[in-house]
Amino acid sequence: MAKNSAQGLLTTLDDLFSTQEEREVASQPRVQEISIDLIDEFPNHPFKVRMDESMMEMADSVKQHGILVPAIIRPKEDGRFEMVAGHRRMTACMIAEKEEIPCIVRDLTDEEATIIMVDSNLQREQLLPSEKAFAYKMKLDALKRQGKRTDLTSSPLDNKLKGITAAQQISEKSGDSQPQIYRYIRLTALIPELLDLVDNSVLKEKEKLQIALRPAVELSYLTQQEQRDLHETMLTEDCTPSHVQAIKMRKFSEEGRLNMDVIFSIMQEEKPNQKEQFKIPKDRISKYFAPGTPAQKIEDTIVKALELYRKRQREQAR
Repeated sequence: MAKNSAQGLLTTLDDLFSTQEEREVASQPRVQEISIDLIDEFPNHPFKVRMDESMMEMADSVKQHGILVPAIIRPKEDGRFEMVAGHRRMTACMIAEKEEIPCIVRDLTDEEATIIMVDSNLQREQLLPSEKAFAYKMKLDALKRQGKRTDLTSSPLDNKLKGITAAQQISEKSGDSQPQIYRYIRLTALIPELLDLVDNSVLKEKEKLQIALRPAVELSYLTQQEQRDLHETMLTEDCTPSHVQAIKMRKFSEEGRLNMDVIFSIMQEEKPNQKEQFKIPKDRISKYFAPGTPAQKIEDTIVKALELYRKRQREQAR
């Protein structure tokens, strides 16, 4: 008993003669070098790690200077770790042939880990709609499990939400308004093929089909089969629906009257300010192009061929 009292006295004296700064430093988590082989990815991580120029620059920086900001990981029951914040840094380390990465190990609940993971990635310069969609949904669900108000019974586009909602908290971190956050979350109901086309609208790849955010939100209310039928029609006709056309499809779907014929009919409607187009059935020209040739390249090739044909016709007329 006396021994325990002495130990307690020593602990108290240590506290008395240490500064507040020393106690704060002692309580801070230590940076540890952790083997990359022991770190698993975050389950259903919504952010893509792209092997682009930015990643190559980061890898070069790691080779020269190492990792300046440690990653955040959490321990798993099997002795391994789970990456929470630092997926791009870990990839850069792997490219730079580093075996370890500096990390801060923190005991986090699933909800805490999800919120940190989302917030740490929302600062990226370019985020795809699909990344925002699943990230916002994951954070909203995490906040809901923590007991925060989410007002999910309200209309997704309701601007009159009362109190501090989870969407407001996400809005403060991301810069997107509450209605915009709910629009992004609706995208999680799209089939992957259509969601890819929404991402294309941000990547601005001219040779690929693209769907803007607002029509994509309307299309998210279609059934999975209706979305597959629409995607097939889009590929066949090489076009995407406008916002007005998407609204029509949603209305027909809610009435149980949307089928392949209705989708085709709506897609054939002339869009506002749409230029008159001349279409050639694919089966008439497919033999002249390799499978998978982008529609834009096919169009450019046909136009060049017609220009050459017109030039020869003029030469023959002289």
